[in-house]
Amino acid sequence: MAELPGGQESVSARHNAGLHRFALLTAGATFLLLIAGALVTSNDAGLAVPDWPLSYGTWMPPMVGNIVYEHGHRLVATSVGLLTIALAVWLGLREPRRWVRRLGLLALAAVALQGILGGLTVLYLLPRPVSIAHASLAQLFFCLTVSLAVFTGPGWIRQTPRVTDEGTPWLGRLCELTTVALFIQLVLGAAFRHQAIGVGPHLLGALAATVLIVWTSRRARAPHLPGEMRRPALLLLLLLVAQLLLGTGAYLARLAAVDSSQPTPSFVFFTAAHLAVGALLLATSAVLTLRCHRRLLRAAEFPSVSSAIQRATP
Repeated sequence: MAELPGGQESVSARHNAGLHRFALLTAGATFLLLIAGALVTSNDAGLAVPDWPLSYGTWMPPMVGNIVYEHGHRLVATSVGLLTIALAVWLGLREPRRWVRRLGLLALAAVALQGILGGLTVLYLLPRPVSIAHASLAQLFFCLTVSLAVFTGPGWIRQTPRVTDEGTPWLGRLCELTTVALFIQLVLGAAFRHQAIGVGPHLLGALAATVLIVWTSRRARAPHLPGEMRRPALLLLLLLVAQLLLGTGAYLARLAAVDSSQPTPSFVFFTAAHLAVGALLLATSAVLTLRCHRRLLRAAEFPSVSSAIQRATP
């Protein structure tokens, strides 16, 4: 029997290796799309192609200058859209769990909305609210594709024993809080990149996210917890170190490029890498959250013998 994210049993499901690999491919392509989008923003190429859905009235304009970044981003986005359509269809035909099929449809709706938002950013000359929404939805869509890869994997479908977590707060709740904080931090980062806010809120968000990541990673690496908790917890710490270094580099590169007429290579590199590692942090935290709901029980779900006796005593 397979289980829902909260531990409830669903209909029988067997591991479909081909479907799982295709879900991994879709998630990987989505990550590349995030990098392509970061390159558009970092190179100030958002309006290098002034029309949409065509590019200078054609499907393939001359790939020169910043058109390389903007139209290249559109090509990668189209590929991801096609992969998402195929994944949703495959899930609809071969996936017995209804909630996974619905998640595939949700991913399809998200990528369609993402394409519309991308078009609006061009047609309305990069309005900040739309640009920030476009960047934020991209992160949510990436988490959706990663989740589908997790749910179709053999580790999720295979029946495994659950372990009690007696810590406070429950590790699953702590992971949820960390994931939400990371998403808010990515939204603040998008707002800062599009000059809707200053750097202050983004720095405060980074501090809060850092504290939560360290706390979560320490809790998740407890010896009594399954190894599948410890591995993403360690990855969270490694990504956090990289993200702090890249964030510092991105800010210094921004200051150094203030008087430059064009984005400098160092600014483009640090900014794009900072966004990419932020996406990996969010996805890793989301995976850890899912695994907590899959494998961990709250201590309250296993009451002690003494408390049970007390409740039974008149």
